[in-house]
Amino acid sequence: MERQKEMDLTDKVAIITGASRGVGKQAALDFAKRGAKVVLAARTVEPDNVLPGTLGETLKQLEDMGAEALAVQTDLASEADLRNLVAKAVERFGGVDILVNNAAATTGEMWQNGFLGLSREDWLYQFDVNTHAPFTLMQLCVPIMEKRGGGRIINVTTGSGEVFREAEEPTALESNGEFSLVVPGYFSSKRALDRLGNVIAPDLARRNIYVIGMHPGLVATELVAIRVEKEGLDNSVAVPMTVPSRMIVYFSACENPEEYSGRLFWAERELADMAIELD
Repeated sequence: MERQKEMDLTDKVAIITGASRGVGKQAALDFAKRGAKVVLAARTVEPDNVLPGTLGETLKQLEDMGAEALAVQTDLASEADLRNLVAKAVERFGGVDILVNNAAATTGEMWQNGFLGLSREDWLYQFDVNTHAPFTLMQLCVPIMEKRGGGRIINVTTGSGEVFREAEEPTALESNGEFSLVVPGYFSSKRALDRLGNVIAPDLARRNIYVIGMHPGLVATELVAIRVEKEGLDNSVAVPMTVPSRMIVYFSACENPEEYSGRLFWAERELADMAIELD
């Protein structure tokens, strides 16, 4: 892959889910540095006893930078909340140009109970947050983007066969260090999101809208730090949050996204292959 010229993002409107912490928060900061107007979505408005970071804290950081930003408390499992999120973005900024489907269900008993211990309720919740929410947000945003001349959709996903460019699906890892990776609902719902992006890409491209899947790799987020300390996760290959965030910005700003549309990419590898510098 050859690195492309990046276009100016000044005054582009970006919705970012999962923006109270982690990659979503870092992406919000990086979009703001480039002059984008940022709409922050997450559930956390009050400090959490387990995880650091709130919508208000992210909003304040952006406003302290002089950025235009809006925080909308959003439960990704609620269709009403998703509709409200897009409506608020349009009301405040007049439209949407970039959608970053970053949020995921990454905590709770569903991450500890394995396949036989996974309840149907938890299985469905993973799909509600990881697959159905991006589906709904894409349906809501595509007509708005089309009226504005086009747009970008970045789906933050997880490891899969296509990402690693192997002829056959690699054997799934059962653990990382002492941390179990037997989390069927998470990986299945993320893989469904990958396939969804692949299937809808040709239709969206005809509307000048491009959907790109990106595997962030193991990222040194606040949650990963907690799992390293408490659950034995091996973070020896963890990358800074700036790595996936930089690639989200690149895919949102690249001059000719058509060659990327409908495909999956691995942030760390692509950053290195195209010699993209961190901001």
